[in-house]
Amino acid sequence: MSISHTDGVLLGAAYYAEYQPYERLEADLDLMADAGLGLIRVGESVWSTWEPQDGVFDLEWLLPVLDGAHQRGIRVLLGTPTYAVPPWLQRKHPEIAVRLRSGRSVAWGARQEVDFTSPVFRRYAERIVRRIVGRYATHPAVAGYQVDNEPGLHLLHNPEVFASFVARLKQRYGDVATLNERWGLTYWSHRLSSWDELWPPEGNTTPSYDLAWRRHQADLTTEFIAWQAAMVRELAQPGQYVTTCLAVTRPAVDEVGVNRALDVAAGNLYYTAQDELALPDPGRRHDGGWFGQGVWQLFQSADRARGAKQAPYLITETNATSIGGSHTNHPPYEGQLRQVAWALVARGARLVEYWHWHTLHYGHETYWGGLLGHSLEPGRVHGEARRIAGEFAAAREALRGLEPDAEVALVRSTESDWAFQHQPPLAVPGTLNPDPRSYARIFGAFYKGFFDAGRQVRVLSVPQLHEAGTAEELAARHPVLVAPALYAADDATLALLDGYAHAGGHLLLTFRTGYADEEARARAEVAPGPLRTAAGVHYLEYSNLRAPLPVRAAEGSGLVLGPGARAEEWADGLVVADAQPLAYYEHPHFGQWPAATTKAYGRGRVTYAGTLPDSAFAAALAEFVTADVAGGLPRWGDRPASVTVASARNADGDRLWFVHNWGWEAVAARPPEEVADVLSGERFAGGQGVPLGSWDVRVLRAQRRDSRP
Repeated sequence: MSISHTDGVLLGAAYYAEYQPYERLEADLDLMADAGLGLIRVGESVWSTWEPQDGVFDLEWLLPVLDGAHQRGIRVLLGTPTYAVPPWLQRKHPEIAVRLRSGRSVAWGARQEVDFTSPVFRRYAERIVRRIVGRYATHPAVAGYQVDNEPGLHLLHNPEVFASFVARLKQRYGDVATLNERWGLTYWSHRLSSWDELWPPEGNTTPSYDLAWRRHQADLTTEFIAWQAAMVRELAQPGQYVTTCLAVTRPAVDEVGVNRALDVAAGNLYYTAQDELALPDPGRRHDGGWFGQGVWQLFQSADRARGAKQAPYLITETNATSIGGSHTNHPPYEGQLRQVAWALVARGARLVEYWHWHTLHYGHETYWGGLLGHSLEPGRVHGEARRIAGEFAAAREALRGLEPDAEVALVRSTESDWAFQHQPPLAVPGTLNPDPRSYARIFGAFYKGFFDAGRQVRVLSVPQLHEAGTAEELAARHPVLVAPALYAADDATLALLDGYAHAGGHLLLTFRTGYADEEARARAEVAPGPLRTAAGVHYLEYSNLRAPLPVRAAEGSGLVLGPGARAEEWADGLVVADAQPLAYYEHPHFGQWPAATTKAYGRGRVTYAGTLPDSAFAAALAEFVTADVAGGLPRWGDRPASVTVASARNADGDRLWFVHNWGWEAVAARPPEEVADVLSGERFAGGQGVPLGSWDVRVLRAQRRDSRP
């Protein structure tokens, strides 16, 4: 398998000729070609068009779209329609409807209403997938396949799913005595004497049960996508790839697990535009929602997308204009589409595809804007897309084989996220209500710290951490490793982190890391458990903070804190053994404990943050843990507050700098080395100001003596 556009970057759009209010296929395709679109996504949402009645197929309606695209040099990503079932299937087999936690079945009328594990559903799904792929696999326009769409929307509470869950538990634990012990079922008289006494999940309050249930649900989604991918590959042609479009906030998805069966990771990346993309933004926090706010969340989402397979990825959906609904009409300012497209490329995207080409005239997503509005006339947004596509084409050789740089790796734990959704450590801001988005807030706070400090991040999953090799190899590849709130972790993972630091890496630990085991049971040892010796601190108590606390740097610590730095939400009562305090709370009670510490350990170092840092505190910690990274990237020095810089190496070994100005005021940024603008050919000496207009981006190539722009 090869991804046909790995050497370059394509701009594309989802296209639904079947949704248009009148026949305009040729006009649409001409406009796409004129705009330089290189790929369209088709077919994934219209099972009832492919199969209007049970066993009655209409496969030819798509042929003119594929033929017309091929004639204009536009590639096609062909979708399977299994996420949007037709009315006749729901009426014929109402038993395949999703059962929710409440016991209620999901009423038909939206999408993803069916239990995709049902053998009945699978039979119909296989039939339509084989028909579609069998018909079009040999069409020269088809570059690849998207199986299903945004899977994992529901946690399935159907009786058959619960039965498969019990079978999984039997296989893992062997007998109920072991399950009783591992889950602590003595509590509240939950001890089982036989497997048929296991209560259904809708009544569950046991954390270990909940974590096992979430693992099972994600595995079901992974298996479903793998099942479709294997089926498609039987029929696909050499060189065609298989992917799906992920929405990583879906409750039944493990983004790393589901991508193992796919050739390339792909997903949607939506963001809030206009002033939400302005920098600086010191107060923004990650709310854990689908539509990220702030430039740093755009980059975080991109780094997660690349982290799914540690490889180039596709953006199969992103903003064209307004997103969300009829009451949220906030199209990007002039220049912001271009900024975002280049930011995604900087972090490894090989396709930036808008959802969608034309704004729909009916249906639930009537006001989810496309490159063309309801008038279907090209305007400002179409013109900006045309500019982006032209720049991608002009920069094709420079972008070949692009590998984003990273100076720090953040370990993301899906299982800790699930565990925190059941027992959140944080409250919803301004309330005493538990916040199921706690993990996203904690991970986001530390990501933002490195982003604000101008450091680039690679996101690793816990399984990928183990796959990276020995502790020594991990330390050699990732000189700084951050484990934010790695709560549900087995002994082997914590031992690897310990070994990583001892072998020479700088490990940044945070509150809640190492606190629970792989069953989400609080460890019966002094926190931070197996990492206590490495960290050089321990704690016997902790507290949520009702209000932010100022923090001050410890004298001689080397941590540089501004006057506005604060600790928020949480405080571990850290007792120092042989670590060095970095910062203290300014408070009559909490001030007895350090807010952060550091310790030399073996050939490396362990830094511990016992609180949720605000933006200033997080950036200071990021600066501290990366200060001694050998062979780091050249620094751009004092950048205007609205400017970000990202970098990557291409197949020729050249470094590309992606320099953005996220604001209205024209500015200049000074590169640390001689560069040439990839698009204009302008040259700038090291230290010379590179001008940027409002909402502007420059793509610069570092100049070697034998290189040319």
